[in-house]
Order: sequence, then C-alpha cells, then structure tokens
Amino acid sequence: MTTLYLDTLVWRGGAAAAALALALTATASSPADAQERVRWRVPIAFPSSLPALGDNMPWVAEQVAAATDGRIEMRVIEPGEMVPALELSEAVGQGQVTAGYNWLGYDQGRIASSPLFSAVPFGMEPVEYIAWWRHGGGRELGEEIYGEINVMPILCGMTGPETAGWFKEPIEGVADINGLKIRFAGLGGQVLESLGASVSLIPGGEIYQSLERGVIDASEFSQPVVDQRLGFHQIAPFNYFPGWHQPFTAFHLVVNLDEWNGLSASDQALLRLICTAGTIDNYAKSEALQGEIIAGFEDQGVTATALSEEVLRELETATTAVLEQQAAADANFKKVYDSQTAFSDNYQYWKGLAYLPRNF
Repeated sequence: MTTLYLDTLVWRGGAAAAALALALTATASSPADAQERVRWRVPIAFPSSLPALGDNMPWVAEQVAAATDGRIEMRVIEPGEMVPALELSEAVGQGQVTAGYNWLGYDQGRIASSPLFSAVPFGMEPVEYIAWWRHGGGRELGEEIYGEINVMPILCGMTGPETAGWFKEPIEGVADINGLKIRFAGLGGQVLESLGASVSLIPGGEIYQSLERGVIDASEFSQPVVDQRLGFHQIAPFNYFPGWHQPFTAFHLVVNLDEWNGLSASDQALLRLICTAGTIDNYAKSEALQGEIIAGFEDQGVTATALSEEVLRELETATTAVLEQQAAADANFKKVYDSQTAFSDNYQYWKGLAYLPRNF
C-alpha cells in the first residue's frame, strides 16, 4: 500500500520525495518495531547443566526470545561468573545486574522472611504454595518485602520435595543428629542446629569434595536426579526421605525495581506470563525425572529409606519452635508466616476431603 501510494505521486523535488518516504515508512512500522529492545544479563543461582534445578531459566529465556522475535534477550550467566550465587538479590537491588534467577532462601542473612518464600520445613506442598502465591496474598507480600531492597520478585520456577539428605552413617534416631557435621540451607538448617548438629552452607559445587575430605558427614542439596549427577552417593550412600525441610522449592526471577518500572505494561505482562509457564514446566519436569533415578539406586549401592515417624515428629516439634522464634524476632517474618498458616488451615478442608489418602 505504501509503495503503491508513492508510485502514484509526482514530485518535482527528490528531497521532498525522500522525506515523505521516510515519514511513511515510520508510520507503517508496527508497534512492536517501535518498542525498545531489552537486553538483560541474568545470573543464575545453580548451574544450567543441572536438570530441573538449573535449566529452567535458560528455558524461560528461550521462550521470551521466541515470543518477542528476539526483541527481549535474557542472557543467562552461570553462577559465580558475575555475582556470587548467595548474593544475587542484593546485587540486583543495587543495580550491579538487572535481573537474576534465585532461590530466595539464600537471602536469609539480609531478609529474615526470605526462606518462607523459598522452602518451609513441614510447610506447603508445591501446588498449595502456587495457590498461596497467586491467590492467597503471597505475591503481594513478596513484592512488599523485596521492594524494600529495590527488587521485584516474580515466581518463575518450582520443584517438588528434595531428599532429606545423604549420610555416611544411618540415622536411627534424633540422637544421631547431635554432633553431626552437615551441609544444610534455610530454615531446615536452623532446625538441625537446634538439635545439636553443626551446620554449614556450602555451595553445591563444593559439597562432594567436602564429603570426601571429611569436612562434613552429610549433606542435603536437591532432588535425586541432581544429587546423583553430583556423585554424593559415592561417599554418603544413605539417602533419606521425605524432604521434610523442603517439601517445595520455589525459584524467583528477581528484577531491579527501577528497571522493572521502566518496562512497558505489555512487557511486564509477557514476562509474568512466561514465568508462569516456566513454573509449571519446571515442576512437571522435576516430577518426571525422579522415579527412574530412584529405581536405579540399588545398582548404585544406595540405601534409600524413610526417616522413622519418631524422628519426623521430633523434627516437626523443633521446626515449630524455630518458626515461632523467627516470627517473634521479625515483623515481616511473622506477617508472611501468619499468612501461610491461615491459608494452609483453610486449604486443609479441601485437601483432606478432595484427594485420596497417600496410602490408598
């Protein structure tokens, strides 16, 4: 249409024709062409080579690029290349990087309530957490609390329970936890400390060597498909279940709040939408991969077993004490904890009646 229109006009001045052509070309450009190109480097907390744990953000970045025909590019940066994995949210808030893909429990030293957004011992299961985040006030609380450090948190990934850990020696009672040197993260680590364990937070890439050298006697990290790839079973062959300390694992895309506010409403909506897809795909993948790994445990020399009910009950009692202590010490922790507790209390009416018992 534009070319035909130009061909039917008679202009005496070539300059005038050129000027009109440029004006019409600009007018004919699509709204997408006129939108600003976005180029973000996005450091991640876990290596992208780790299935379900680290490969979700690359998937999200691919979907964003495809949906925008490359106008929005999110370049994934491996852990430690730009920002230490345990300092991602702080770096984003300070503008050192625009965005990151993080497990918010790593912010515990700076934001006391952060573990409640990432993994709660004896807490919600994955679907319940998603319901709370999206429709129970979780998102609003997350945005309020992280807004204080200039960060916008967007739920962008989810996996199911972790294992309860890999141990060199069997755990037959809570007494075996006393004096144990173990790598643990988040609130679960505080629970074990209250029972006499010596807890350290060691990066995932250093756990194998720490087990091998005897720096630690045991470790939790992730799900079986990840832990096997890291070789923990070669040194600590006793793998315990269930993942009482982390019945869900939530991951968030954290974006510098100033940068987020500078995006168009359509770009914000697109990123939220694709992160929602990322959450579902990540959860589905994490659930799909574990059974085959566990089926091969016997050939790997792994003893996989459940913690006794007695041990779990004592861990639950210790967990309640830790959560209540944290709630008494920090107003934001209490606000989030109370919100999750109230939501779970109501959710149990549905869960208890609608779903088959686990032993059915």
